[in-house]
Amino acid sequence: MSTGATGRRKLTQGELELILSAHERFVTGKPGGKRASLHFVDLSGLDIIARNLPDADFSGSCFDGARMVKSNLERANLFGCDLRGADLRATNLRRADIRGACLRGADLSMADLTQADFREGQIAIPHPKRGLDMIKHETRGGEADKAVFTGATLDGSNFNGVSAFAADFSDCSMRGTKLAGANLKDANLQGAMLENADITGCNLEGANLGGAVLTGANVASARTGKTNMVGAVIDPTAEAMSRASDLKQRAAANQAWCENGAREGSPANFDGEDLRPLKDQLKGAKLTACSAKGACLVGIDLSGAHLQGANFEGADLRGCDLRGADMRGARLVGANLTKADLRGAHLTPLPLGGGRVAPVKLNGSRMRYVHAQQADLTQAVFDEADLRGADLTGARQSQASWRGAHLNSVVGLNLEGEAA
Repeated sequence: MSTGATGRRKLTQGELELILSAHERFVTGKPGGKRASLHFVDLSGLDIIARNLPDADFSGSCFDGARMVKSNLERANLFGCDLRGADLRATNLRRADIRGACLRGADLSMADLTQADFREGQIAIPHPKRGLDMIKHETRGGEADKAVFTGATLDGSNFNGVSAFAADFSDCSMRGTKLAGANLKDANLQGAMLENADITGCNLEGANLGGAVLTGANVASARTGKTNMVGAVIDPTAEAMSRASDLKQRAAANQAWCENGAREGSPANFDGEDLRPLKDQLKGAKLTACSAKGACLVGIDLSGAHLQGANFEGADLRGCDLRGADMRGARLVGANLTKADLRGAHLTPLPLGGGRVAPVKLNGSRMRYVHAQQADLTQAVFDEADLRGADLTGARQSQASWRGAHLNSVVGLNLEGEAA
């Protein structure tokens, strides 16, 4: 172990492997385990790929250019770390302490940063020549300028006062994120979901919020000069709120139609409606054959719902909870399901009688970063759909059609048995 140019002790890859392996034994309760405690060390350029390192302590260390893809760093201490240019794609950083860290130019796309803390912190700076023998302390705000967070989850994270100039937050889930006083000037927040985010005093000048979800976020409290907000989804209008009772009655009529063999009631027509005022009132509902073309269902809870033969063509289902939903034969052509939760959902053909079936159609849909673990996608049609960053781990995919689909960074994809 030597002292690098950063004034920190420089570890070799071999030395690091021994420490990480000991921590993994510690986590699993195996003999010889020891928690990783690496303060003020130089890990620049090293590999920490797909390692299980919850609660590890790396405070004050340098990860400049390190490769940390898919590692589990839940609750890890990264206080004051230098993570410039680090590769943190798909890394688990839930509830991690990242205060005062520098993430300039780091790649955190598809990372899980739920409830992570990025605020300022008092940092110990080693002397460039004398190292830890002579240190000084300074208060430093979190920095993530030009960092890439595309498709990441930042729900409930604390970004107060952080500088993220020109950072890329496109298609991120940022529900309840604290962004008070943060500098997001020229940042890309296109399609980001910022429901109930605190953006008080946040600098959004020149930022791209095109198509972003801003429900519950007080845009008037932020600086928005030259901010692009074309197509942004804001709070439901007073008119939409006043229609909630009528929408609920339509859903009840659909339920009755399902339960009495179509003798009374009728399939609901929600075409073009804003269903957000219903929140979780459609959870487990029987909405077979309903139509919600072009409707807004952002963040709606439809878990366990009966949606056989439903038509969601062109609908906005971003962040929608569809866990365990029965979507046999549903039509979702051109729908936006970015960050939707389809875990355990059934997207299989619907029998129509006479040997005929209606497959689920997702042609041209936007399904970026969808969670579809353990879903049944048998014979589903994904032609021309955008599934970049989707997680299909454990999903049944027999005879599904992927013609022309965008499949970059899809996890768990199985193209065997693709429809001819």
